This record gives sequence, C-alpha cells and structure tokens, in this order.
Amino acid sequence: MRPLRLTVLLATVSLAACGGGGTQDLADYVAKVRDRDPGPIEPLPEIKQIATFVYDPGDRRDPFVMDTRGEDTSKPGPAGGIAPDPLRRKEELEQYALDALKMVGTLAQGDTHWALIITPEGVLHRVRVGDYLGQNNGQITRVDEGQVQLTEIVNEGGGEWRERQAAVTLKQ
Repeated sequence: MRPLRLTVLLATVSLAACGGGGTQDLADYVAKVRDRDPGPIEPLPEIKQIATFVYDPGDRRDPFVMDTRGEDTSKPGPAGGIAPDPLRRKEELEQYALDALKMVGTLAQGDTHWALIITPEGVLHRVRVGDYLGQNNGQITRVDEGQVQLTEIVNEGGGEWRERQAAVTLKQ
C-alpha cells in the first residue's frame, strides 16, 4: 500500500509544480497581438486567360485510335491459341500458390456446387466452376466432394504457353 501512497504524493507534487504564475508574459504577448491593426489583405492574383486550341485532324489519322496499317496480320499467335487474358481482372485467390490453399468442404444448391477454400490467413472463400485459383491462371473446371479440379495456363518461356491440369484436394 505504501508504493501507491508514494506515487499519489509524487503525482500531486508534480502537478502543483506545473501550475502557478509565470504565464504573465504569455498573456501580455497575446494581448499585444490582438491589439495590432490587421492591415489590408492582398488581392488574389489575376488568372491569365489561355488561348483555346481546337484539333482539326483534316486528312491525318485520329491520335486516339491504334494504327494497324503496317502490322503483319498473318503472324502466328501463341501456340494453339493458348494464352492468359492480360485484361482479365485478377481474383483474390490468384495471389496464393495452390499448395497454400486448403479445401475444407463443399456446398451444393440445385445444380451449382461450391468448394470452400481457406487461405493461409484463415479467410474462408466459396468458389465454383469458372472461378480462378492459384498463381498460374488456373480456372476451376470441376468441383467434387473431394477436390477442385482446374486447368492452369503455364508460361513455357519465349511467349509459349501450355495448359496443365491441377487440383486442390479436401484436407481432413
């Protein structure tokens, strides 16, 4: 009980030392500043008018349309036409490697089957056929009671892509 009394006594003495006079010079300064004449406010600077310009393309090409006149359209694309869509918005589960994701169950309603997937942070996600998983553009092709099957598009190097099958199995 003695340390508590000592602490209360020290706190009281410290607070008493903070009070008291010594603030008269501050009060005098504040009064002096308040008594000063505020003076005029400077006017806002004048905004210069900029001459407008209207683009008239005439017979020139539109700068907002891609020019495909010089491109070789017979150039072959990726082998077999397989390539990920670079414009597709990534889904949340595509930031994780497949071995980091855990399937913990399934849900079904009518013809729709969902798999329950847990991330390493412990967040539960519900996925179905057509959703994407993993870091290799893996699209879910089938949801079973024991696993989620997906087709990944893997870079072979040199702009070549190939499909491979993968799965996330139920963790007991």
